[in-house]
Amino acid sequence: MLQKVRGVGFEPTKHRAHRKENPRQVESPSFNQAQSDLVTFGLWMQRSGYRPSTTMSCIKALKAVARRSCIFDPESVKAYLVSAEMTESRKQTVVDHLVRYYRWKGLAFNRPRYKRIELLPFIPTQTEIDQLISGLSPKWAAFVEFMKETACRPSEAWALRWSDIDKERSQVRIRPQKNGRPRQFTISEQLVAMLERMQHKWDYVFHDPNREPIKSLDDFRRTFIRQRSSKAKQVNNQRLLQITFQTLRHFKATMEYHRTKDILYVMQLLGHRSIKNTLVYTHLINFENEQYICKVASTIEDAKSLIQNGFEYVTDVADVKLFRIRK
Repeated sequence: MLQKVRGVGFEPTKHRAHRKENPRQVESPSFNQAQSDLVTFGLWMQRSGYRPSTTMSCIKALKAVARRSCIFDPESVKAYLVSAEMTESRKQTVVDHLVRYYRWKGLAFNRPRYKRIELLPFIPTQTEIDQLISGLSPKWAAFVEFMKETACRPSEAWALRWSDIDKERSQVRIRPQKNGRPRQFTISEQLVAMLERMQHKWDYVFHDPNREPIKSLDDFRRTFIRQRSSKAKQVNNQRLLQITFQTLRHFKATMEYHRTKDILYVMQLLGHRSIKNTLVYTHLINFENEQYICKVASTIEDAKSLIQNGFEYVTDVADVKLFRIRK
């Protein structure tokens, strides 16, 4: 039996009333009719096997278009997009959703040309990520640390089960999402300890789809944003506000490419099937002025612990090994 996807159905009246007070969000006369149509379209997407996240983002974008234009008239929609206050990249995404919708409706739609503009991603420092983690609740801290070490997709971390973790070997199996590839990683003892401190009452590591009030990744992300804002204000570092779940994937991929210069290795790390997707994550960033934290290992166990925590070997000095990691 089909379940109505969150975000597809009608919205509370108070939100619609709020939008009418905003001149930028005046609903078109056909909006009520469009809402009903988009509910049916969302259910069709669900039946067709689209991921819930894809369905929700598509319907949300189309409802925004329907508020500001007559979505049943493709020419009206294209006229709206010309003057819409959104980036070229966002317009391209909206057009992708419109193409799918009009194909379902059986309406002709000559796709307007918008080109995605590639920007260098924000890459935080190791110190900034650790600073953020220190201000998060245990579950969210473990989630961020997990993404930092594995570069997995947020949806892959969200799908993690306790059965995917081998605590004795400090290894974890990643269940692929978005047509990705399965992977296996060795995680740090620090992350293993963080996971150990969490409750093991359900199959999934970071959520219980039946019991918890936070049942979706979007809910989880919203709570993360609130905690991130609080920590950024506490330490007076506005750069923390730029750290997102996707930022952590960029961080790991960029650091590993800078370390290895091996694009195929990074491709495997990210679980990509096409190297074109990997190139988006590998940016030549100058780290020459970066500062490092230096650690000394005098035993095999010390060296093992440092490597597991992301330190890289530098050299031997006076019968000890020197390791470093960027701040």
